[in-house]
This record gives sequence, structure tokens and C-alpha cells, in this order.
Amino acid sequence: MAKKQGSSGMKYRQTAGNMVFNVINITIFTLFTIICFFPFYYLFINTISDNALVGANMITLIPKGIHFDNYVALRGVQDFGNSVMVTVSRTILGTTLMVLCSAFAGYLTTKRQMWNRSFWYRALVITMYFNAGTIPWYLNMLGLGLTDNYLGYIIPGIVAPYNIILVKTYIESIPASLEESATIDGASVLQVFTKIILPLSKPILATIAIFGAVGNWNSLQDSLILMSNSPGLYTMQHRLWVYLNSSSNLQAAMTMGTAAATVNNKVIKYTISMVTIIPIMLVYPFMQRYFEEGIMLGAVKG
Repeated sequence: MAKKQGSSGMKYRQTAGNMVFNVINITIFTLFTIICFFPFYYLFINTISDNALVGANMITLIPKGIHFDNYVALRGVQDFGNSVMVTVSRTILGTTLMVLCSAFAGYLTTKRQMWNRSFWYRALVITMYFNAGTIPWYLNMLGLGLTDNYLGYIIPGIVAPYNIILVKTYIESIPASLEESATIDGASVLQVFTKIILPLSKPILATIAIFGAVGNWNSLQDSLILMSNSPGLYTMQHRLWVYLNSSSNLQAAMTMGTAAATVNNKVIKYTISMVTIIPIMLVYPFMQRYFEEGIMLGAVKG
């Protein structure tokens, strides 16, 4: 890049090579964005297009015979509404508790006054590398009384080692003088945490909130294993998994009450996929401005 000295100081002039690089760079990332976005677009246009055309593989880029009856028909499917409420409630409650506990635990691990701080921090980190397996995990949950229990969705996810490490690292980047000033003024540890640390940690908290929300929303294994005897506690993903394994019954249920053409298995799978994808995708625009800053600053140190 050529430099040019002017009256206003140092200026930079684009060379032909830099311009070519920028064009190629923008083109590649634009194509990459389209490739990533197209599967979601393809699913969506097939769920709102004429079902007969979808079944005949005639929908590729432009929707035809637009209708939303497939989404409306899902409301009449047995127990679907209840499973949505279970998923939404566990996502909100589980994510909120995980963020608060991760923030407080991360804050405590930055305090040298904490008893055996190094030991507890290393004990936390080591859990990221060792996993006992599904059967010991299930036996542990059974012994704790968390099978067929709504709290089985909430309690195990409160402590998230990776998120605690991110929060700890981010908090260490906050000037210690702020906390020292508050302490001199008589603020307690809890007051410092709630009035100084939390407000200044919004980027990293938003980042781990996204991780938690996506994890809770998409979770299937815990519902599949822990709630096998409690259909009323099935998450939406578990309920839809059951439906997809008995698609003929779901096809009959969705066809009832819809004016659209016959609902086929392909339309059912597309509609179910969009129902599970759309809500969590709506979270990202609100968190995006915090996400990049939080994940970068939270990962600078180990």
C-alpha cells in the first residue's frame, strides 16, 4: 500500500493489487454467506409453498402457492403446545441461572482471597477433559432424583466450566482500580459484583447467554433419557423426534384443519425443522453487537 504525505498528515492510497485483493475477498465472503444462508431459505420457501409442488420437487428458488397452513396445523398436533412451553421455559430459566452463576463463579475465581482458589479452578477446568459417559451420568441423575423431574433440565446446566473460564478472563481485563475504589467506599463483594462487574461484563454475558440459549433450545438427549416416563415434560425437540419416527400419524394430524394440499412427509420435516430453527435465530440479532467483543476479550488469556 503506497503512502502519500499531505497537509492533513499521512494518507494511504490503494494500489491495484490491494483493490484486486479486496474484490476477491468480498466476493468469496459473499458467496460463503449465500452458501450458509441458502439451506435455511430453501427450508422456509418449501414450508410456505404449495404442498403438492413441494412433494414433486418443483420448489427451488422461488416459493409458489404461498400459504402458512403448515405452521397453523402444528397447533392442533397433540401435546405440541405443551412441549413448546417446556422448551421455552427451560431455555429462559436455564440460561438465566447459568449466566448468573457463571458470572459469579468467574468473579470469585479472580479473587486471591478465595480459599484454595487454584485448586477449585483447576478442579473446574479438569471437568472439561473427562467425561464418565452416558450410563454413569444417568445413574447419577437417577440417584439425585432428577429423572422425570423438570429440575433435571435446569440444575445440571447451571455450572458451565467453559463459560466460567470466559467470564473469569473477561473480568480480569476490567481495571482493578474500579473495584478497589468501591471497596474503599464500603461496598461489599455482592455490591461490587452487581453494581460494577455485571454492568461492565455485558459483552461476555451476552456471549455465554447465546451459548446457553442455543444449548437449552436444541437439547434432546436429556429429555430423551431422563424424561422417558413423563410425556408431559418432553421438550419440543423430543416431541418432534417422536413425531418424525411416526410421521404417518403426524401427517394425519397436520392434514386435519388445513386447507392446503395433502401434507407429505417432506413438508412435515421441513416445517418441523423451521419451527426449531426460527426462534433461536431471532436471538442473534439482539446479541450480535456484544458477541464478537465478548468472545475475543474472554479468550485472550487462559
